[in-house]
Amino acid sequence: MSGKFAPFDYAAVHADFRLDVPDDFNFAFDVIAKRGRENDKTALIAIDRSGENAVHHSYADLDRRSNSFANALIALGAEKGDFAFVMIPRIVEWYQVLLGCTKTGVVAMPGTNLLTAKDIEYRINRADARLAIVTADHADKVDQIKANCPSLEHLILIGETRDGWSTLEDMCAAVPDTVDRAALPATSADELMLIYFTSGTTSMPKMVGRDHAYALAHSITGDYWMDLREDDVHWTLTDTGWAKAAWGLMYPPLLAGAAVLLYDGEGFDADMHLRIIAEQRVTTFCAPPTIYRVLAQKDLSGADFSSLRHCFGAGEPLNPEAMRSWKAATGCDIYDGYGQTETINIVANFPGMEIRAGSMGKPVPGITVDVIDDDGSIVADDAVGHI
Repeated sequence: MSGKFAPFDYAAVHADFRLDVPDDFNFAFDVIAKRGRENDKTALIAIDRSGENAVHHSYADLDRRSNSFANALIALGAEKGDFAFVMIPRIVEWYQVLLGCTKTGVVAMPGTNLLTAKDIEYRINRADARLAIVTADHADKVDQIKANCPSLEHLILIGETRDGWSTLEDMCAAVPDTVDRAALPATSADELMLIYFTSGTTSMPKMVGRDHAYALAHSITGDYWMDLREDDVHWTLTDTGWAKAAWGLMYPPLLAGAAVLLYDGEGFDADMHLRIIAEQRVTTFCAPPTIYRVLAQKDLSGADFSSLRHCFGAGEPLNPEAMRSWKAATGCDIYDGYGQTETINIVANFPGMEIRAGSMGKPVPGITVDVIDDDGSIVADDAVGHI
Protein backbone atom coordinates (compact mmCIF):
# COMPACT_ATOMS: atom_id res chain seq x y z
CA MET A 1 0.00 0.00 0.00
CA SER A 2 1.62 3.23 -1.14
CA GLY A 3 1.68 5.93 1.52
CA LYS A 4 -0.09 5.94 4.82
CA PHE A 5 -2.66 8.57 3.88
CA ALA A 6 -4.13 10.14 0.79
CA PRO A 7 -3.49 13.83 1.64
CA PHE A 8 -5.71 16.56 0.25
CA ASP A 9 -5.93 20.34 0.36
CA TYR A 10 -8.75 20.79 2.86
CA ALA A 11 -9.57 24.40 2.01
CA ALA A 12 -9.63 23.78 -1.73
CA VAL A 13 -11.64 20.56 -1.51
CA HIS A 14 -14.15 22.05 0.91
CA ALA A 15 -14.64 25.14 -1.26
CA ASP A 16 -15.05 23.28 -4.55
CA PHE A 17 -16.83 20.12 -3.41
CA ARG A 18 -20.03 18.90 -5.04
CA LEU A 19 -21.77 15.55 -5.03
CA ASP A 20 -23.71 14.58 -8.13
CA VAL A 21 -26.34 11.93 -7.44
CA PRO A 22 -28.01 10.22 -10.42
CA ASP A 23 -31.79 10.52 -10.25
CA ASP A 24 -32.19 6.74 -10.22
CA PHE A 25 -29.21 5.90 -7.99
CA ASN A 26 -29.58 2.52 -6.31
CA PHE A 27 -26.62 1.34 -4.21
CA ALA A 28 -27.27 -2.37 -4.68
CA PHE A 29 -27.33 -2.10 -8.46
CA ASP A 30 -24.99 0.82 -9.14
CA VAL A 31 -22.24 -0.14 -6.70
CA ILE A 32 -22.45 -3.81 -5.67
CA ALA A 33 -23.69 -5.32 -8.94
CA LYS A 34 -21.50 -3.03 -11.05
CA ARG A 35 -18.31 -3.97 -9.22
CA GLY A 36 -19.28 -7.63 -9.29
CA ARG A 37 -19.51 -7.43 -13.09
CA GLU A 38 -16.57 -5.19 -13.86
CA ASN A 39 -13.94 -5.49 -11.12
CA ASP A 40 -14.87 -8.28 -8.76
CA LYS A 41 -12.92 -8.86 -5.55
CA THR A 42 -13.47 -9.73 -1.90
CA ALA A 43 -16.24 -7.62 -0.39
CA LEU A 44 -16.69 -9.36 2.93
CA ILE A 45 -14.57 -11.48 5.26
CA ALA A 46 -17.09 -13.17 7.55
CA ILE A 47 -15.62 -14.73 10.69
CA ASP A 48 -17.74 -17.03 12.82
CA ARG A 49 -18.20 -16.75 16.57
CA SER A 50 -15.29 -19.08 17.32
CA GLY A 51 -12.92 -16.79 15.46
CA GLU A 52 -11.49 -19.82 13.68
CA ASN A 53 -13.37 -19.81 10.38
CA ALA A 54 -13.22 -16.96 7.87
CA VAL A 55 -15.26 -17.07 4.66
CA HIS A 56 -14.59 -14.62 1.84
CA HIS A 57 -17.58 -13.30 -0.11
CA SER A 58 -17.00 -11.35 -3.32
CA TYR A 59 -19.00 -8.42 -4.65
CA ALA A 60 -20.51 -10.80 -7.21
CA ASP A 61 -21.48 -13.15 -4.37
CA LEU A 62 -23.32 -10.35 -2.56
CA ASP A 63 -25.02 -9.39 -5.81
CA ARG A 64 -26.25 -12.93 -6.46
CA ARG A 65 -27.42 -13.46 -2.89
CA SER A 66 -29.31 -10.18 -2.87
CA ASN A 67 -30.82 -11.00 -6.27
CA SER A 68 -32.19 -14.21 -4.78
CA PHE A 69 -33.70 -12.37 -1.84
CA ALA A 70 -35.17 -9.70 -4.13
CA ASN A 71 -36.85 -12.43 -6.16
CA ALA A 72 -38.03 -14.13 -2.95
CA LEU A 73 -39.62 -10.87 -1.78
CA ILE A 74 -41.45 -10.50 -5.08
CA ALA A 75 -42.66 -14.11 -4.92
CA LEU A 76 -43.91 -13.46 -1.40
CA GLY A 77 -45.95 -10.50 -2.60
CA ALA A 78 -43.86 -7.77 -1.02
CA GLU A 79 -44.04 -4.44 -2.83
CA LYS A 80 -42.01 -1.28 -3.19
CA GLY A 81 -42.67 0.93 -0.18
CA ASP A 82 -43.39 -1.94 2.20
CA PHE A 83 -41.55 -1.81 5.53
CA ALA A 84 -39.50 -4.74 6.80
CA PHE A 85 -38.25 -5.03 10.38
CA VAL A 86 -34.78 -6.62 10.26
CA MET A 87 -32.93 -8.10 13.25
CA ILE A 88 -29.84 -9.94 12.04
CA PRO A 89 -26.40 -10.13 13.73
CA ARG A 90 -23.05 -9.75 11.98
CA ILE A 91 -23.50 -12.47 9.35
CA VAL A 92 -23.60 -12.35 5.55
CA GLU A 93 -27.41 -12.59 5.53
CA TRP A 94 -27.57 -9.01 6.86
CA TYR A 95 -26.11 -7.84 3.55
CA GLN A 96 -28.27 -10.22 1.55
CA VAL A 97 -31.44 -8.87 3.14
CA LEU A 98 -30.59 -5.15 3.10
CA LEU A 99 -29.31 -5.22 -0.48
CA GLY A 100 -32.26 -7.33 -1.65
CA CYS A 101 -34.65 -4.85 -0.07
CA THR A 102 -32.79 -1.98 -1.75
CA LYS A 103 -33.23 -3.59 -5.17
CA THR A 104 -36.98 -4.03 -4.75
CA GLY A 105 -37.73 -0.76 -2.97
CA VAL A 106 -38.77 -2.53 0.22
CA VAL A 107 -37.67 -0.31 3.12
CA ALA A 108 -35.49 -2.18 5.62
CA MET A 109 -35.59 -1.17 9.31
CA PRO A 110 -32.51 -2.69 11.01
CA GLY A 111 -32.80 -3.18 14.77
CA THR A 112 -30.07 -3.85 17.30
CA ASN A 113 -29.86 -7.43 18.53
CA LEU A 114 -30.49 -6.22 22.08
CA LEU A 115 -34.14 -5.32 21.37
CA THR A 116 -36.85 -6.87 23.54
CA ALA A 117 -40.18 -8.17 22.30
CA LYS A 118 -41.81 -4.89 23.36
CA ASP A 119 -39.16 -2.91 21.44
CA ILE A 120 -39.91 -4.95 18.32
CA GLU A 121 -43.65 -4.44 18.70
CA TYR A 122 -43.17 -0.68 18.96
CA ARG A 123 -41.06 -0.51 15.80
CA ILE A 124 -43.33 -2.71 13.70
CA ASN A 125 -46.44 -0.79 14.71
CA ARG A 126 -44.79 2.60 14.38
CA ALA A 127 -44.00 1.86 10.73
CA ASP A 128 -46.94 -0.45 9.91
CA ALA A 129 -44.35 -3.00 8.80
CA ARG A 130 -45.56 -5.93 6.71
CA LEU A 131 -42.45 -8.09 7.16
CA ALA A 132 -40.22 -9.25 10.01
CA ILE A 133 -36.88 -10.85 9.11
CA VAL A 134 -34.89 -12.26 12.03
CA THR A 135 -32.54 -15.03 13.07
CA ALA A 136 -33.64 -17.95 15.24
CA ASP A 137 -32.42 -16.22 18.41
CA HIS A 138 -35.16 -13.62 18.03
CA ALA A 139 -38.09 -15.63 16.66
CA ASP A 140 -39.64 -16.14 20.11
CA LYS A 141 -39.76 -12.36 20.61
CA VAL A 142 -41.67 -11.86 17.36
CA ASP A 143 -44.05 -14.72 18.12
CA GLN A 144 -44.84 -13.10 21.48
CA ILE A 145 -46.01 -9.85 19.91
CA LYS A 146 -47.23 -10.68 16.40
CA ALA A 147 -50.87 -10.76 17.53
CA ASN A 148 -50.44 -7.13 18.61
CA CYS A 149 -49.13 -6.06 15.19
CA PRO A 150 -52.03 -5.90 12.72
CA SER A 151 -49.87 -4.83 9.77
CA LEU A 152 -47.48 -7.78 10.09
CA GLU A 153 -48.11 -10.37 7.35
CA HIS A 154 -44.86 -12.14 6.58
CA LEU A 155 -42.39 -13.74 8.99
CA ILE A 156 -39.00 -14.74 7.56
CA LEU A 157 -36.54 -16.79 9.60
CA ILE A 158 -32.81 -17.25 9.04
CA GLY A 159 -31.01 -20.43 10.06
CA GLU A 160 -33.77 -22.91 10.87
CA THR A 161 -37.40 -23.85 10.22
CA ARG A 162 -40.33 -22.93 12.45
CA ASP A 163 -44.09 -23.23 12.22
CA GLY A 164 -45.71 -20.13 10.84
CA TRP A 165 -42.48 -18.79 9.36
CA SER A 166 -40.94 -18.79 5.89
CA THR A 167 -37.28 -19.79 5.81
CA LEU A 168 -34.85 -17.46 4.05
CA GLU A 169 -32.74 -20.31 2.72
CA ASP A 170 -35.74 -22.16 1.22
CA MET A 171 -37.22 -18.97 -0.21
CA CYS A 172 -33.98 -18.07 -1.97
CA ALA A 173 -33.33 -21.61 -3.21
CA ALA A 174 -36.69 -21.58 -5.00
CA VAL A 175 -35.95 -18.51 -7.16
CA PRO A 176 -33.22 -17.41 -9.61
CA ASP A 177 -30.14 -15.51 -8.46
CA THR A 178 -30.39 -13.05 -11.35
CA VAL A 179 -32.74 -10.10 -11.75
CA ASP A 180 -33.62 -7.72 -14.55
CA ARG A 181 -33.42 -4.26 -13.03
CA ALA A 182 -35.78 -2.92 -15.69
CA ALA A 183 -38.45 -5.44 -14.62
CA LEU A 184 -38.42 -4.23 -11.01
CA PRO A 185 -40.20 -1.11 -9.76
CA ALA A 186 -37.94 1.86 -10.42
CA THR A 187 -36.40 3.53 -7.37
CA SER A 188 -35.47 7.20 -7.26
CA ALA A 189 -32.56 8.70 -5.36
CA ASP A 190 -34.97 10.76 -3.26
CA GLU A 191 -37.20 7.82 -2.28
CA LEU A 192 -37.00 6.07 1.07
CA MET A 193 -34.45 3.24 1.25
CA LEU A 194 -33.76 2.60 4.92
CA ILE A 195 -35.08 3.47 8.37
CA TYR A 196 -33.07 3.51 11.57
CA PHE A 197 -34.55 4.17 14.97
CA THR A 198 -32.72 6.53 17.30
CA SER A 199 -31.54 5.23 20.66
CA GLY A 200 -34.46 6.92 22.42
CA THR A 201 -32.36 9.18 24.64
CA THR A 202 -35.41 11.36 25.17
CA SER A 203 -38.88 9.78 25.04
CA MET A 204 -39.41 6.89 22.58
CA PRO A 205 -37.04 6.08 19.70
CA LYS A 206 -37.69 8.18 16.60
CA MET A 207 -37.83 6.87 13.04
CA VAL A 208 -35.05 8.28 10.86
CA GLY A 209 -35.66 7.75 7.16
CA ARG A 210 -32.76 7.62 4.71
CA ASP A 211 -33.25 7.84 0.96
CA HIS A 212 -31.25 6.08 -1.75
CA ALA A 213 -29.00 9.12 -2.17
CA TYR A 214 -27.88 8.67 1.45
CA ALA A 215 -25.82 5.66 0.43
CA LEU A 216 -23.86 7.65 -2.16
CA ALA A 217 -23.47 10.60 0.23
CA HIS A 218 -21.43 8.27 2.44
CA SER A 219 -18.65 8.60 -0.13
CA ILE A 220 -17.90 11.77 1.84
CA THR A 221 -17.53 9.69 5.01
CA GLY A 222 -15.30 7.14 3.31
CA ASP A 223 -13.15 9.37 1.14
CA TYR A 224 -12.14 11.92 3.76
CA TRP A 225 -12.47 10.84 7.39
CA MET A 226 -12.05 7.09 6.81
CA ASP A 227 -9.62 7.46 3.87
CA LEU A 228 -10.80 4.13 2.44
CA ARG A 229 -9.22 2.49 -0.59
CA GLU A 230 -9.90 -0.53 -2.75
CA ASP A 231 -7.08 -2.56 -1.19
CA ASP A 232 -8.12 -1.91 2.41
CA VAL A 233 -9.40 -4.50 4.86
CA HIS A 234 -11.72 -2.44 6.99
CA TRP A 235 -13.13 -3.31 10.42
CA THR A 236 -15.73 -1.27 12.31
CA LEU A 237 -16.91 -2.57 15.69
CA THR A 238 -20.68 -2.05 15.78
CA ASP A 239 -23.99 -3.84 16.11
CA THR A 240 -25.87 -4.12 12.82
CA GLY A 241 -28.88 -2.35 14.32
CA TRP A 242 -27.19 1.02 14.77
CA ALA A 243 -26.65 3.63 12.08
CA LYS A 244 -22.91 3.14 12.69
CA ALA A 245 -23.31 -0.10 10.74
CA ALA A 246 -24.36 1.93 7.70
CA TRP A 247 -21.17 3.97 8.16
CA GLY A 248 -18.72 1.17 8.85
CA LEU A 249 -20.14 -2.10 7.51
CA MET A 250 -22.01 -1.05 4.40
CA TYR A 251 -21.81 2.16 2.40
CA PRO A 252 -18.36 3.84 2.77
CA PRO A 253 -16.21 0.69 2.56
CA LEU A 254 -18.21 -0.89 -0.27
CA LEU A 255 -18.33 2.37 -2.20
CA ALA A 256 -14.52 2.36 -1.99
CA GLY A 257 -14.30 -1.26 -3.13
CA ALA A 258 -12.67 -2.31 0.15
CA ALA A 259 -13.11 -5.62 1.97
CA VAL A 260 -15.23 -5.41 5.12
CA LEU A 261 -14.37 -7.59 8.09
CA LEU A 262 -17.44 -8.98 9.87
CA TYR A 263 -16.95 -10.86 13.14
CA ASP A 264 -19.98 -12.58 14.64
CA GLY A 265 -18.68 -12.41 18.21
CA GLU A 266 -20.53 -11.57 21.39
CA GLY A 267 -19.25 -8.93 23.77
CA PHE A 268 -15.67 -7.73 23.50
CA ASP A 269 -12.84 -10.24 23.79
CA ALA A 270 -9.71 -8.09 23.54
CA ASP A 271 -7.35 -10.95 22.78
CA MET A 272 -9.62 -12.28 20.02
CA HIS A 273 -9.90 -8.84 18.43
CA LEU A 274 -6.15 -8.31 18.52
CA ARG A 275 -5.63 -11.72 16.95
CA ILE A 276 -8.10 -10.97 14.15
CA ILE A 277 -6.40 -7.64 13.37
CA ALA A 278 -3.11 -9.50 12.91
CA GLU A 279 -4.41 -12.58 11.08
CA GLN A 280 -6.68 -10.73 8.66
CA ARG A 281 -4.21 -7.90 8.06
CA VAL A 282 -6.71 -5.20 8.97
CA THR A 283 -5.62 -1.83 7.54
CA THR A 284 -8.34 0.58 8.71
CA PHE A 285 -9.98 0.22 12.10
CA CYS A 286 -12.86 2.00 13.82
CA ALA A 287 -13.91 1.39 17.40
CA PRO A 288 -15.93 3.23 20.04
CA PRO A 289 -13.86 5.20 22.57
CA THR A 290 -14.91 2.65 25.21
CA ILE A 291 -13.00 -0.06 23.33
CA TYR A 292 -9.90 2.07 22.88
CA ARG A 293 -9.96 2.76 26.62
CA VAL A 294 -10.16 -0.97 27.38
CA LEU A 295 -7.26 -1.70 25.05
CA ALA A 296 -5.24 1.13 26.62
CA GLN A 297 -5.29 -0.85 29.89
CA LYS A 298 -3.73 -3.93 28.26
CA ASP A 299 -0.12 -4.78 27.59
CA LEU A 300 -0.07 -4.42 23.79
CA SER A 301 3.66 -4.97 23.37
CA GLY A 302 3.19 -8.44 21.89
CA ALA A 303 0.37 -7.54 19.49
CA ASP A 304 0.96 -7.35 15.74
CA PHE A 305 -0.34 -4.04 14.41
CA SER A 306 1.94 -3.93 11.37
CA SER A 307 -0.97 -3.91 8.90
CA LEU A 308 -2.77 -0.91 10.43
CA ARG A 309 -2.44 2.42 8.64
CA HIS A 310 -5.45 4.46 9.84
CA CYS A 311 -7.60 4.32 12.99
CA PHE A 312 -10.61 6.37 13.97
CA GLY A 313 -13.40 6.52 16.54
CA ALA A 314 -16.77 8.14 17.09
CA GLY A 315 -19.55 8.34 19.60
CA GLU A 316 -18.01 10.29 22.46
CA PRO A 317 -14.81 12.21 23.21
CA LEU A 318 -11.70 10.10 23.62
CA ASN A 319 -9.36 10.89 26.50
CA PRO A 320 -5.75 11.85 25.62
CA GLU A 321 -4.27 9.01 27.68
CA ALA A 322 -6.02 6.35 25.57
CA MET A 323 -4.95 8.13 22.38
CA ARG A 324 -1.31 8.21 23.51
CA SER A 325 -1.39 4.55 24.52
CA TRP A 326 -2.81 3.50 21.15
CA LYS A 327 -0.30 5.63 19.25
CA ALA A 328 2.57 4.12 21.23
CA ALA A 329 1.40 0.57 20.50
CA THR A 330 0.36 0.92 16.87
CA GLY A 331 2.00 4.03 15.47
CA CYS A 332 -1.48 5.25 14.52
CA ASP A 333 -3.30 8.29 15.81
CA ILE A 334 -7.05 7.98 16.48
CA TYR A 335 -9.00 10.37 14.28
CA ASP A 336 -12.27 11.42 15.89
CA GLY A 337 -15.42 11.95 13.84
CA TYR A 338 -18.95 13.14 14.52
CA GLY A 339 -22.32 12.48 12.97
CA GLN A 340 -25.80 11.40 13.96
CA THR A 341 -28.33 8.75 13.01
CA GLU A 342 -29.81 11.41 10.75
CA THR A 343 -26.55 12.22 8.94
CA ILE A 344 -23.39 11.03 7.30
CA ASN A 345 -20.09 12.05 8.90
CA ILE A 346 -20.28 15.83 9.29
CA VAL A 347 -17.22 16.81 11.38
CA ALA A 348 -13.92 14.95 11.57
CA ASN A 349 -10.19 14.97 12.08
CA PHE A 350 -8.84 14.06 8.67
CA PRO A 351 -5.74 11.98 7.83
CA GLY A 352 -2.65 14.12 8.04
CA MET A 353 -4.40 16.84 10.06
CA GLU A 354 -2.96 17.88 13.40
CA ILE A 355 -5.10 16.30 16.11
CA ARG A 356 -5.98 18.46 19.08
CA ALA A 357 -7.13 16.48 22.11
CA GLY A 358 -10.82 17.03 22.70
CA SER A 359 -11.48 18.47 19.23
CA MET A 360 -13.59 16.54 16.75
CA GLY A 361 -12.03 18.41 13.83
CA LYS A 362 -13.46 20.35 10.91
CA PRO A 363 -16.61 20.07 8.78
CA VAL A 364 -16.35 17.48 6.03
CA PRO A 365 -16.36 18.66 2.40
CA GLY A 366 -19.92 19.27 1.27
CA ILE A 367 -21.16 20.20 4.76
CA THR A 368 -21.38 23.67 6.32
CA VAL A 369 -21.26 23.65 10.12
CA ASP A 370 -21.75 26.77 12.22
CA VAL A 371 -22.27 27.57 15.90
CA ILE A 372 -25.58 29.39 16.36
CA ASP A 373 -26.45 31.64 19.31
CA ASP A 374 -29.81 31.95 21.08
CA ASP A 375 -30.99 34.47 18.49
CA GLY A 376 -30.20 32.19 15.56
CA SER A 377 -27.16 34.17 14.46
CA ILE A 378 -23.86 32.59 13.43
CA VAL A 379 -21.24 33.07 16.15
CA ALA A 380 -17.91 34.58 15.14
CA ASP A 381 -14.85 32.31 15.05
CA ASP A 382 -13.17 34.02 18.01
CA ALA A 383 -16.26 34.11 20.27
CA VAL A 384 -16.08 32.45 23.68
CA GLY A 385 -19.16 30.59 24.79
CA HIS A 386 -20.73 30.63 28.24
CA ILE A 387 -23.10 28.17 29.84
